[in-house]
Amino acid sequence: MAAQARRKLVAYLRVSTIEQAAHGFGLDAQRAAIQSAAKALNARLVAWCTDEGLSGALGVEKRPGLADALRMIDDGKADGLIVRDLDRLAREITVQEALIGHVWLHDDAAVFTSNPPQEVQRDDPDDPMRTAMRKMAGVFGELERMLVAKRLRDGRRAKAAAGGHATGSVPFGWQAEKRSASNPNGALVPVPGEQAALERMKELAEQGKSTRQIATTLTAEGHKAKRGGAWSHGAVARILARGTSLASSQDAAGGVKDAATQRYSECETPSDTTELER
Repeated sequence: MAAQARRKLVAYLRVSTIEQAAHGFGLDAQRAAIQSAAKALNARLVAWCTDEGLSGALGVEKRPGLADALRMIDDGKADGLIVRDLDRLAREITVQEALIGHVWLHDDAAVFTSNPPQEVQRDDPDDPMRTAMRKMAGVFGELERMLVAKRLRDGRRAKAAAGGHATGSVPFGWQAEKRSASNPNGALVPVPGEQAALERMKELAEQGKSTRQIATTLTAEGHKAKRGGAWSHGAVARILARGTSLASSQDAAGGVKDAATQRYSECETPSDTTELER
């Protein structure tokens, strides 16, 4: 009997800044878990697609890494998607079910999780508990996200009541002035170098460049990231998704709209790293 062909899986990694700090669900931890699961499942990883610092409540149109992962399945480059847990795929039940349903549009495609290593079983009319349990897990993932958001809002209200800057982290391109008697609220002021990087980012996004291409160009041109050093495509995606003046360009920057010329721009493929051949 011929050996069964190994499944070709595209790995999807996602982390928000809050989750990474609070729970340790960093990209490296997700990658290690998925590598171990792929080995246990006797599957071959054909690409790693990443969305760094983006909420699981966002749809695919605002997550370029996820869009590329799904496109690889649509194009037949992969026959399955693997994530650490379903909450990496989505933190909103309607988004979760829509994404799983998209994969299942392909008869031979499947969704896998690494914790534990297993396939997410397709719906079966004779086993309604299967669907109910999956959706219940999604509901609790959504609830956790909402509770975290509420705690943040409560903290910001308390900070605002005390006269502090209370809109979350200071956005790239700005800095909070030191509080003083004449400036009790720590007003935000522009940072010239970062503003120049934002303008360049906008130009590149309007040209249809992917977030990975934008990051490479910004670094090559000497623009510094928020903490100095090289840009990552995740940092670019995070800024584009913040609702700034660049938000209208995020689809082009993510390579979602221009599918013909921006194939899998947010994914590491075997040509990028030998790790995938293991």
